[in-house]
Amino acid sequence: MATTVKIQVDGNNPVLALQGFLKGLLDDESIGGILVPVHLFEKGLPMPTLVTDSAKLSGADPLAPAFSMNSAKLLARLTRGQSGERIAAVLRPCEIRAFVELVKLNQGSLDDVVIVGVDCMGAYDNLSYKTFLGDADSFQATLDFHGLIGGEADTVRNGVDIASACQSCEHPAPQNADVVIGIAGAHLHESIPVMATSARGEALLSGLNLPDIESANGRDKTLESLIAARIVNRDAMLEKTKALTGTLTDLSEYLSACVNCYNCRVACPVCYCKECVFNTDVFEHKPWQYMEWAKRKGSLKMPTDTIFYHLTRMAHMSTACVGCGQCSNACPNGIPVMELFRTVAARTQESFDYEPGRSLDESPPLSVFKEDEFQETVSHMA
Repeated sequence: MATTVKIQVDGNNPVLALQGFLKGLLDDESIGGILVPVHLFEKGLPMPTLVTDSAKLSGADPLAPAFSMNSAKLLARLTRGQSGERIAAVLRPCEIRAFVELVKLNQGSLDDVVIVGVDCMGAYDNLSYKTFLGDADSFQATLDFHGLIGGEADTVRNGVDIASACQSCEHPAPQNADVVIGIAGAHLHESIPVMATSARGEALLSGLNLPDIESANGRDKTLESLIAARIVNRDAMLEKTKALTGTLTDLSEYLSACVNCYNCRVACPVCYCKECVFNTDVFEHKPWQYMEWAKRKGSLKMPTDTIFYHLTRMAHMSTACVGCGQCSNACPNGIPVMELFRTVAARTQESFDYEPGRSLDESPPLSVFKEDEFQETVSHMA
């Protein structure tokens, strides 16, 4: 049976309690640094920060309902070579799933990482988080979000709700973590359950001398209810997006505000190519070609490769998309890119019976040959 301990919360402040827990991890001689969201200023977004001095953990806030970027790509950078020291990485479930995909693609390594997963109740996109904060300081806003002030937690505050990606995410519980901070269903003003889910996690928790508990009471029921609600939101989102993008004309209208900034590609945690074809001269056509195309139709939308760009990304990334929503978060024109990618990914991942981040033992589709794959399709073509 996996070890389950609790972090005692004093003064109704679970953020301070978690900071103490992280300091305990950093005091362990086997951990050289912690990657964790940190409020670097009184207001503003908490940013992924590699902390090696426990005094710098005073701004750490793993419970903040903010998601400035997916840390999987950052953790890949920290683990692609040998740093000589082990890192503890505090990650959301979608960040863990993305990192697992990067490991399978040889872009990162789990050898010197202890993954600390946190149950995810959702987060606001970058612009909405500023509205959510209002006049409150960052830590107070975190407490408000988790319902410690004024009763039940309410994700709608100051007229904004958590990101669409979070509302439709069916994976609020961390998978493939070494240690899980089980905030779902927990009475956070009293204590926070922490579970070891690997031998590495067991070894780490055993050195902290935290009091044992039998289980994280109420967590399973809370997660079950949360997942059920999110699946309903997800299915409605997929149906709506299918209706809006059913034809090439519909898709062109859906993406009509795209300015080819490529922010969605940069923000995507599993888009890892060192050089993208869209950053080469492949699409730098001659002036006379543009004129010829424009004359053929009477007008030509510029830039010309918008649809092709997104179709290429879908072909490359739909099997690996973890639905974190950072593509939409990064779009300057508010295009619901996440909804489009999740809609396409739902079909491709179902076709391959593949769920990104589910297991390190599952090879990514198209990276292996299976002789008996898609027999129904092949038989229809015969």
